[in-house]
Parts: sequence; structure tokens; C-alpha cells
Amino acid sequence: MIYAVVPVPSGNRVEITQVRARQADAEASAAWASDAGEIVAVRDLNRGIGYQLRDVPRDQVDTWRAQVRDCSVVDTACGPRTTLTVMAVDARQSAADALSEADAAALAAKAESDRWGGTDRPQTPPPKRFW
Repeated sequence: MIYAVVPVPSGNRVEITQVRARQADAEASAAWASDAGEIVAVRDLNRGIGYQLRDVPRDQVDTWRAQVRDCSVVDTACGPRTTLTVMAVDARQSAADALSEADAAALAAKAESDRWGGTDRPQTPPPKRFW
């Protein structure tokens, strides 16, 4: 649950940053301990849009990636609320998918350049000179 308007289309990959859950110690503030698990930022990796909800030091947050399954934005009396249903993405699988997609894109680009570059047709011989 995110208390802001964060529209993300289904199927998009997102990077979610949330306050790290930690054992309460003498140095941790009571406010920080109560915020454990709260989402502070969402970045839509497909569109390159980041939604920063509040500022928290980097050493107090965890970041993980997921794929959006469903997104619901509701305007309530308490303010806007976004519910994202996500499926966590394994980093190794995500990297393998990215490499596979990059290879496929490179092959498609090569095929397109071959098609438009004329390499698929035999070169016509120059005309014979007759003087």
C-alpha cells in the first residue's frame, strides 16, 4: 500500500525501496523502528519514472525488484492510495532474461540493417564501357 498516486501498468518491472526492518537498538530512533517495511520509493524500470515518497538515508533501506501484476489507484478521504500487486523477481533470472532479450534485439537489428542495407541482394556489375 502506497499513500500517493503511483500508476504503473501491469507487466512493468519496478524497483521498490522500503525501510529496512531491523532490531531496535539504542542508536535507532523510535520513529525509524516504527517505519520498518514502509515503502519510500518506487521506480518504473520500463518507463524510467521514479516516485520518491520520502527521503530516508540509503543505509536504512532495502531495494528489491518485482514485476507488477495489478495496479489500483484510489482517491480516499485520507488522500490518494495506490495498491500494487507484484511478484518478486529473482536477480539471476532477471539478468538471464535481460541478456536473452538483448541478444534477440541485436539479431533483429542486424536482420533489419541487412534488409535495408542491400546486403541480401547481389551487387550489380558496373556497365561495360564501349569507346
